[in-house]
Amino acid sequence: MSLKERWADIQATRSNLELLYNISRELASALDLRTVLLRVVSLAMKHVGAISGSMIVLDERGQPIEAAIIVGERIVASATQQLRATLERGLAGWVLRHRQAALIPDTSQDERWLRRPDDAPDKTGPKSALCSPILVREQLVGILTLVHSTPNSFNADHLELAQAISDQAGIAVLNARLYAESQRKARVMTALAESAAAITASQKLDEVLNHILNQTMNAMQVEVVSLALIDLQTRELVFQAASGREAESLVGTRRKPGKGVAGWVAKNGQGALVPDVQEDARFDPQVDQIPGFETRSIICAPIQFQGEVLGVIEALNPESGSLEEDALLVLSGIGSLAGTAIRRAQLYENLEATQLRYRELFESSIDPILITNWKGQILEANRQAAEITGSDLAALLTKDVAGLGIVNETEVGPAFQRLGGGQTLSYETILVTTGGREIPIQLYEREVFIDGVSHLQWILRDISERKHLDTLRNDLISMIYHDLRSPLANVISSLDVLDTLFPAEGYRTQQTLLGIAKHSTERIQRLVSSLLDIRRLESGQPIVNRQSTSVHTLVKNTIENVLPTVNGKNQEIKTLIPDLLPEVWIDEDMIRRVIINLLENAVKYTPAASKIYLGAAKEKKKILMWVQDTGPGIAPGERERIFDKFTRLHGSGGPKGYGLGLAFCKLAIEAHGGQIWVEDGPVSGACFKFTLPAWEDKPDQ
Repeated sequence: MSLKERWADIQATRSNLELLYNISRELASALDLRTVLLRVVSLAMKHVGAISGSMIVLDERGQPIEAAIIVGERIVASATQQLRATLERGLAGWVLRHRQAALIPDTSQDERWLRRPDDAPDKTGPKSALCSPILVREQLVGILTLVHSTPNSFNADHLELAQAISDQAGIAVLNARLYAESQRKARVMTALAESAAAITASQKLDEVLNHILNQTMNAMQVEVVSLALIDLQTRELVFQAASGREAESLVGTRRKPGKGVAGWVAKNGQGALVPDVQEDARFDPQVDQIPGFETRSIICAPIQFQGEVLGVIEALNPESGSLEEDALLVLSGIGSLAGTAIRRAQLYENLEATQLRYRELFESSIDPILITNWKGQILEANRQAAEITGSDLAALLTKDVAGLGIVNETEVGPAFQRLGGGQTLSYETILVTTGGREIPIQLYEREVFIDGVSHLQWILRDISERKHLDTLRNDLISMIYHDLRSPLANVISSLDVLDTLFPAEGYRTQQTLLGIAKHSTERIQRLVSSLLDIRRLESGQPIVNRQSTSVHTLVKNTIENVLPTVNGKNQEIKTLIPDLLPEVWIDEDMIRRVIINLLENAVKYTPAASKIYLGAAKEKKKILMWVQDTGPGIAPGERERIFDKFTRLHGSGGPKGYGLGLAFCKLAIEAHGGQIWVEDGPVSGACFKFTLPAWEDKPDQ
């Protein structure tokens, strides 16, 4: 190389260094991203000799976030949208994918160039272009493209210079991008913070919706904002509120799931940014268009609460004419805030409605109701409570339940400790009114929560009428017992005498009639004895006539008493009793009457020509016995009630009784220390089971 050539290289290198220094100094003074882009493009055009240039800035995912286009001395608006196609299918896209610079001497001869209508020969025609990636520490932050209107205007030196400018501008572009992102995030956070404060300022749903619209309108600067919630029954979007020009016509309208931009957002649970509705397939003029209003662009975000889409919020036509990149981020943030506020307002309104219904039920209840704290102080009472206690409501709220005489500490425990855990206690007691009158009541107490605070609820049911009827029934039973006992004894004695007067031979008809009479009088005698036992057992008197009894003997004697009735229906009693079974420690006559009652019930409800099963087995230290029929069975809800005195099942279609037999059975078995209950039969019918103490387990005398 000659001295002259070497000197020329030195001068060129010096010139390039001065150029890069000047570019670096000029870019260092700017932080605004768009300003930096315009300066880089302008300097590159000037020093490379291009007539137009563009630059796209990319985020970490390779998506465009800002762009600049200069044609001659004119700066083109909305550059980012115009360059998207180039980034997807043109020269900039090729550089993005290959991460290397590209030189196109003639754009009409290179497929990497995205040809537009103005590239036609009768217009601007073929061009020369070069494109350079802007890299910072292996991170692609942007792409610089320079164009000349004449083919072959650029060569390798121009490409090298463009790459050098790109390398020099990389740090400035990255810093400006980071600064722009921080500014954008600050704007978003400010908008969301202001929105959060305003949106959550009320608990009324209508006010919350208005706050959401106002904040969205202020933050987004758009022409129309609307809000729709999902109808849980039809899954349709129902517009609840709208603000802006011609927006009122939206309120109350419905959209089918998935229809239009709003329907798509609600269905997919993600936001949508539609810069131009004419170019987006999700836009449906039939549902997205407001009468009398031209929709040009849409931002729509889901309103969500804990992952559930409650509805959508939609903003139409930014006043600036173009959508900003962070618009969807801001609206999505408002949508999240709106979801929390809307759900809270809905819960608040539901709570108010529930409290109103509770107050209405509380006041309209036919039963007196008291609400107390855990010290027993009366906090609330309904009108019926004031009437039954003989106090006015104000005076009643100064008392406690202990002063009414209704607290049974044995039932509720010290400091009402047995009322916790959701348990409902019930017992009979006497209410002492303000005037000193005593009223028998059935009391129901349980823990309730009001506004999240634990209270006690006391329901007082006046049972004066029931007590009066019980007294009449007991008097009637007493009268029947005393009036029947003496004549019944005479009838039995007379039948025994008649039985001796008719020998077995030749008097078959008379013996049959005597048998029927004796069987009937035995039934009456058992009924009278059971009435006496019911009164005695209810008063708590112990059983004194216990003895060791064979289960086999007990069952045999019992079956003999019901055999005439069983034979009359062509039924059969099958016994299932092991040979080696311990004896039982019982009052034999009383337990025999228990089994007779159960067998007679089984005979009543079992169809003719069917079987009834009577069984026994050893179970731990008890003897388990059962009577199984094949009748209609007993509903689960009736199985406790049937053992109450004077209780009869209605609607069964079977024979009716007086409701004393099973009550006697329960009292007799429990007085022996056992239990009695009813279950479903293995196939059909009911199976009554009871336990008796075994002889080996009797208490020491």
